[in-house]
Amino acid sequence: MTGDERPPRRRGFAAWTTRRWLRVGAAVSLAILALLGTTGAWVLARTESISRDLVDVRSPALTTATRLESAILNQETGIRGYGLTGKPEFLTPYGQGLTEQKTDMARLAELLADDPAGLADLKAVQNAVARWQERIARPIAAAPAGAPAALAIERAAEGQTTFDAVRAALTSQQERLRAERGQARDDLAATMTFRNWLFSAFAILIVVLTVLIFEGLRRGINRPLDQLGADARTIAGGDFDHPITPTGPADLRRLSAEIDFMRRRLARELDFSEEARLRLDAQAADLQRSNTELEQFAYVASHDLQEPLRKVSSFTQLLQRRYGGQLDTRADQYIDFAVDGANRMQILINDLLDFSRVGRLHNAHQGVDLDTVLERTLSALSVGIEEAGATITYDPMPTLVADPTQIGMLWQNLIGNAVKFRRQDQAPDIHITAAREDDLWRFTITDNGIGIAPEYADKVFVIFQRLHTKDVYSGSGIGLAMCKKIVEFHGGTIAVDPTYQAGTRITFTLAPEPPESPSPGLPTMPEATRFDPEQAP
Repeated sequence: MTGDERPPRRRGFAAWTTRRWLRVGAAVSLAILALLGTTGAWVLARTESISRDLVDVRSPALTTATRLESAILNQETGIRGYGLTGKPEFLTPYGQGLTEQKTDMARLAELLADDPAGLADLKAVQNAVARWQERIARPIAAAPAGAPAALAIERAAEGQTTFDAVRAALTSQQERLRAERGQARDDLAATMTFRNWLFSAFAILIVVLTVLIFEGLRRGINRPLDQLGADARTIAGGDFDHPITPTGPADLRRLSAEIDFMRRRLARELDFSEEARLRLDAQAADLQRSNTELEQFAYVASHDLQEPLRKVSSFTQLLQRRYGGQLDTRADQYIDFAVDGANRMQILINDLLDFSRVGRLHNAHQGVDLDTVLERTLSALSVGIEEAGATITYDPMPTLVADPTQIGMLWQNLIGNAVKFRRQDQAPDIHITAAREDDLWRFTITDNGIGIAPEYADKVFVIFQRLHTKDVYSGSGIGLAMCKKIVEFHGGTIAVDPTYQAGTRITFTLAPEPPESPSPGLPTMPEATRFDPEQAP
């Protein structure tokens, strides 16, 4: 976009971006919600404090004071009855009253520990009761039973006066406790009313904030995006001359301007892209034809090299058998080199021929019991397995629609590699698993061999790529490349697990039914006649 095409710079709120609007809106909303939350928390704490004081202190204190009054009245009744009659049974309520008095006063002292006025009332009650008990109750209770106590008659007036003082102290205490409980109830009711109004205001304010936020999002973001989407759909429908009108916050307007610039650019380059597409289609067709011809060439070249190579190999072996030891040491060494090179070349061509056949000659898909194929593979490799002392275990295998020959080649290469690349001081221990994952079957082959470094995890599947020299481990470097081609031909993937460090773990997937081959295979060619050196002259 050139300088002339850019929209003019705006000032004030018009220059605010969506992020800035959201940040300001979120900050204001959070501040309001924080204030509301703090106020609400204070109101709830205040309500809980008053309620706890009312339930745990005021009401129990008044109830206990009432029980204390009842206990003291029981004492007075018992003492008065005993003093007038001298009957011992009147001392029973007096004793019970003493016990209840002690309990109730201890409870009141605990409940009113933070109330100096309440403790003062309790002290007044205790003093009045103590005076009455000292002057009246205990002397009368100590008088002998069987006849009215003379002391009760002598101190009748004093007893009435001292117990009236007890009644007055109890009445004053209970009135104060009732007043305090009533005040606590009034405070609780007022606080709850304030709390209800406050939470109603909270709800209304939250609704207002929500409406404002959604309306702001609708006008500032949704509506401009809807307009931009409508313009984009119109352009996508083929109307490349339809302009895009910038609306909304500054960043959305910039986005609209950039998209409009892109529209103009696309309109100018549409003709060039169509011409390029036609050229790419032609190149793709040429590449497909070239790839097909290359595969056919690889197959034919590998097959046609078999006959002359068999002759070279057979005649060099014949030279080795008939003239070995008759020439000098260097001649025998040259013959050994020729035999070894011919044999390795024949193995390499056979492997290349098998590699080129994957997906072409072997393409007979049918129901394959992998347990059966695996057992046949282990039987074919039994000599190498026995010589290496390998232990091979496997889970139950599924039945798939696949090419049995290719699946056999896959098992043979993977198990053969696990046996071959073993540690010198440890017998191979190989385990094969199978598990269903969505629409695929995942197989793993785990061994305790020399392993594969993570940096070579992809390289080992490239044809002719070797990690060791032929003097250390034999092979042509085609085995894992062939496995990769077989697995991909059956709609799966194969890879080395880089996280497994105790050996090598190769995982691959197979589809229950492989995809259809995009191109037909080559016709089967007859094998060349093998030369038998024993029949040579």
